[in-house]
Amino acid sequence: MKKNPLIPYAIIAVVGVLAVIIISFVGVGQRDAIQQAEEGGTEQSAEGEVSTDPEAVFQANCAACHGADLSGGMGPDLTTVGSKYNAEDITGIIQNGKGQMPAVQIPAEEAQLLAEWLSEKQ
Repeated sequence: MKKNPLIPYAIIAVVGVLAVIIISFVGVGQRDAIQQAEEGGTEQSAEGEVSTDPEAVFQANCAACHGADLSGGMGPDLTTVGSKYNAEDITGIIQNGKGQMPAVQIPAEEAQLLAEWLSEKQ
């Protein structure tokens, strides 16, 4: 009895098509979740509130590069940043980035609070 060589290929093709369909549905769900996060996720913190503690904002967003004590690391030392930049300049740097520093995605109120705090570091 002669085996039909097309049967294994047909099974592989059907399994492949089903896999593509399943992956497509998963991708559509992920795309929707990403769009929802982009539309409403960047304006408020995880708790839905704007922080009023500039040190907490710094620790959450800046300390990884600038050091927990402002002394630098990957990013520059910020212990005397207020002698070089005023609060408005610092806000602009936080929101738009500068050099290798990327823009930080935090609410404008937190950026202003953080900038005022950093501008006092002289």
